[in-house]
Amino acid sequence: MGEAVLDEHAVGKLRWRCRRGMLENDLLLERFFTRHGAALTPRQGAVLEEVMQLSDNELMDLLLRRREPAGELDRSEVRQLLALLRAPAPAAND
Repeated sequence: MGEAVLDEHAVGKLRWRCRRGMLENDLLLERFFTRHGAALTPRQGAVLEEVMQLSDNELMDLLLRRREPAGELDRSEVRQLLALLRAPAPAAND
């Protein structure tokens, strides 16, 4: 049996809580929710909320691979979430 996923209402609340002051972060987070929102597990949601406690600049540094998670964030579940957040947009079919 697969892991439970967040319902649409919970994803909507999480998406709202992830709104940022820096447009670049918002754009990357919106792309993440468009791709992965329907498959987010409660644990991934909790990890995302934890990552959202970072300042906009710290978050941007992680998303752009300027730095890697350190301290309490240096865990496999955070790295897995960052991999989803960092995934490049699929190439357009021309």
